[in-house]
Amino acid sequence: MVNNKAAQYILNRPLLLSILSGLLLFAAWPMSVATPLIFIAFVPILHIANLPLSRFSFFLYLYIALLIWNVSTTWWIWYASPAGAIGAFVANSLLMCMPWLLYKLVKHKLPTHLAYVALIAFWLCWEYFHLHDWGLSWPWLTVGNVFATHTNWVQWYQYTGVSGGTLWVLLVNVFVYNLITQYKIYKLIAPILAIIIPIIVSFSALPIFSKNSNGTQVVICQPNIDPYTKVNNTNTASQISTLLNTSRLQVDSNTQLLLWPETALYSQFGFNESKLNQNAELDSVFLFLQQYPKLQLFTGIESMQYFNTPTQYSKQLTSSTISYESYNGSVLLQGNQAKAFYHKSMLVPGVETLPSFLNFMGKWFEDLGGTTNGYVKQINRTPIVTNSNIVLAPSICYESIYGGFMSKYIHNGATVIAIITNDGWWRNTPGHQQHFAYAKLRAIENKCYVLRSANTGISGVINPYGQVLQTLPYNTNGAIKATIPISNVNHTLYTKYPDWLYKLAVVVALFILLFYLYAKIFAKAKK
Repeated sequence: MVNNKAAQYILNRPLLLSILSGLLLFAAWPMSVATPLIFIAFVPILHIANLPLSRFSFFLYLYIALLIWNVSTTWWIWYASPAGAIGAFVANSLLMCMPWLLYKLVKHKLPTHLAYVALIAFWLCWEYFHLHDWGLSWPWLTVGNVFATHTNWVQWYQYTGVSGGTLWVLLVNVFVYNLITQYKIYKLIAPILAIIIPIIVSFSALPIFSKNSNGTQVVICQPNIDPYTKVNNTNTASQISTLLNTSRLQVDSNTQLLLWPETALYSQFGFNESKLNQNAELDSVFLFLQQYPKLQLFTGIESMQYFNTPTQYSKQLTSSTISYESYNGSVLLQGNQAKAFYHKSMLVPGVETLPSFLNFMGKWFEDLGGTTNGYVKQINRTPIVTNSNIVLAPSICYESIYGGFMSKYIHNGATVIAIITNDGWWRNTPGHQQHFAYAKLRAIENKCYVLRSANTGISGVINPYGQVLQTLPYNTNGAIKATIPISNVNHTLYTKYPDWLYKLAVVVALFILLFYLYAKIFAKAKK
């Protein structure tokens, strides 16, 4: 009886339910060991949606839950940019309310089961929208990412991508809520089966590995250079010396590919891409590469290009007819030549770019360490072909959290995902751990190896099943040597048709909205 009274007390207190949901979402998120809590984390919000509340009251309680989730799981953004953090917390929580508000709107005109289908479809549509580069894209909390530390549960992401994980979570939450509100013993079967069957399917897909010594020898460098010191006290020669000394720990005559992290080649004004081999600051790099004829270096670089004729995105030099573009880029070097460039395409809102509709806040963002101008992006998903049997899918910084974005490289011929990043901006917080864990999902989706070079860590090698083969811990200077098997990537269903489940959800959501409008118009006509 005491328990029943306590339960009734909580069920009639939407504020407590709101806080509970936010805390459950936080407790389930990587790097927590309580991941299974995700299967009940949305239940309190489902109950709030069924309470006799005004739309504004529902929005308020909903926003509190989602704000708790955002702040508690991504608070570490503050270290990189206070402006970006505030923007992410406030805006992301607000935008996350949209599918729930739509659900609240349509549920009274729909049969119960169809209303739940609507909720799931609306949420998947929201995630799909947020995975696109619309100016404030921040899909860190895509629900399917929650299983990044339990990749043995989600080997079927090779068919669905993370959207399958989101569908799984929401479906189980609906089953659990139905069990709680309409308790019947047979209703216990649905959530149990919904949890167990995908896990069984996943474990059955895991391979039995045999060690393969044939392949391409790669070295991954982790220089462990403090990013704040690097930017504020630029000493390019010292930084390059650290990178070279660290690389020499593992590079030998058989090494074919060397990875350096994001902006490893950093200069205050950027390196001119057309004259890299004429830049004295890079002489030691080219000298090192010439000592190893088979070696190619894939590295991050702060770069730029000059133009006599302005481009769509170039900026004018002061008192000159020449314009320029700046990039957070990467380059493949061999000998004393640049073989290929890639320019970061998914820029971080508030840190590297600001959407045009927020330009009026530009001064405030700049004062807090952000930017209004940002870098110029690359449009095409062009793989980088090396001299070995590896074709790279380049990923700079947080681009690797975009599943569909990365799969386009694999679809276009890439065989290995190469992530170069600098997670040191977040200090030693859960941020860099979550980022590393998300890389495992990209490996599963495309069934390919992932090489990851992070300035301060975590660097590592991940196999096509999301299993970590080697790592360098955070805040460690060192290098990893690994052999990547020679093989062509067999394109998964997800690689061939990225985000197909999200697209299906868009169709379902549109049909449901049309059905809702029809029901509403019919009801008015009947009156």
